[in-house]
Amino acid sequence: EVQLQASGGGLVQAGGSLRLSCLASGFRLDVYDIGWFRQAPGKERAGVSCVDRTSGRTYYLDSVRGRFTISSDNSKNTVFLQMKDLKPEDTATYYCAPCAYSSDSPHFYGREYWGNGTQVTVSS
Repeated sequence: EVQLQASGGGLVQAGGSLRLSCLASGFRLDVYDIGWFRQAPGKERAGVSCVDRTSGRTYYLDSVRGRFTISSDNSKNTVFLQMKDLKPEDTATYYCAPCAYSSDSPHFYGREYWGNGTQVTVSS
């Protein structure tokens, strides 16, 4: 079964850190560009990060640039999102998904692979 399983979310105080993990099963991560998006209640989905493996270009949402870092470990078939200096506005459910890089707004696709996401809650 092809699936992306996000984990690592939780409740953290503002200024804290979390590292999200995205474990791929049923396919190799190194054949797809994988990124992260988030969705908060009542808000539109927002692309957080997406890596173009071919060029090395990385997209970050303006509000997280400098605080979040995307990385991967192909030996573990896992993509990570290191989040530092978290803010209450980062509160959302975070999903990993295949993505198509864009400097403005990457496209996330493969809805059937997204899984349930992982909840991040940042208290003030």
